Amino acid sequence: MNTDIFITKADGTREKFDVAKLENSLKKAGAGAKVAEDIISNIQNELTDGITTLEIYRKAFDLLHKEEKPIALKYSLKRAIMELGPSGFPFEKFIAEIFKYKGYTAETGKIVKGFCVEHEVDVVAWNDQKLIMCEAKFHNDPGMKSDLKIALYVKARFDDLRQMTFKYGKERKLDEGWLITNTKFSSTAIEYGSCQGGLIMVGWNYPPRGNLHDLVLEAKLHPVTCLTSLSGREKKFLIQQNMVLCKSITENPGILPMLGLSPVKIKKVLLEIEML
Repeated sequence: MNTDIFITKADGTREKFDVAKLENSLKKAGAGAKVAEDIISNIQNELTDGITTLEIYRKAFDLLHKEEKPIALKYSLKRAIMELGPSGFPFEKFIAEIFKYKGYTAETGKIVKGFCVEHEVDVVAWNDQKLIMCEAKFHNDPGMKSDLKIALYVKARFDDLRQMTFKYGKERKLDEGWLITNTKFSSTAIEYGSCQGGLIMVGWNYPPRGNLHDLVLEAKLHPVTCLTSLSGREKKFLIQQNMVLCKSITENPGILPMLGLSPVKIKKVLLEIEML
C-alpha cells in the first residue's frame, strides 16, 4: 500500500514513505502494537504524494491524543523541546537537568579559561569520576542540522580546554567534551566525530543508543512545552521563570495561580503532569 508515496522531510528533501520509521517512533513513545497498527492504517489511507513529515506527525499525534494521551505527550517530545526556544538557554538548562538526573552536579553558562583563550561553556557537569563540558546546540527548525563546521569548532574548543586543570569538586583535567543537539548531525559531522575521537556527539536520534531521545525518556524529564493543557503564552511565562520541566511545576505548584488559571484548570494541568 502506498509504495510510490514520497514524503517531504523537514529539510525539504524527499524520500519514500517508510512505514517502519513511523511504527518505530510510535512504539518508542510507548504505543502498543494494536494502537500503532490502527494509527498506521489510518495515516496510510490519507497519504498523498509530497505530504510533509510535520503533517504525518500531527495526524499521528491527534490520533494518539484521542486514544492514549500520556503516550501522545511522549510522542511530542521532539517538538516540545524545539518549542523551548527561540533562545538556546532553556535547552541548556534542560541538558543540565539530564546530567543532574545521572548523578552529576551541573551548571550552565560558565566562562572557562582554556590554554589560549576563554570559552563560554554551555553546561559543565561533574561527579567524583568525571568532568564533562558540553556545547548545547539548539535549533528552532527541525530541518536544521549541526554540520561539520560546528563539529570542527567545538572540537577545537575542547582541545584548548583539555590543556588546563580545573577546580570542579577537586583539581582535575577535562575528561569528556560533548556536543549535544536537539535535531540531527550532518553525515560529514558524524564522519569527522567518528574519525577524530575526543568528541562525544549526541543528537535526537544519534547514536542509535544513548541519543537525546533515549536520555530524556530514561530521565523522565518532560519539558513544560509538551503540556496541552497550557497555552503558548502560559508556557512562555513558565520558561521565563526558569521553570523548564514539568516536575518543576509539581515542586512549585504555587506558580500556576500566578498565570491566572482557575482551580479547575490548575487541577487539569497537574493531572496531565501526573499522567507523564
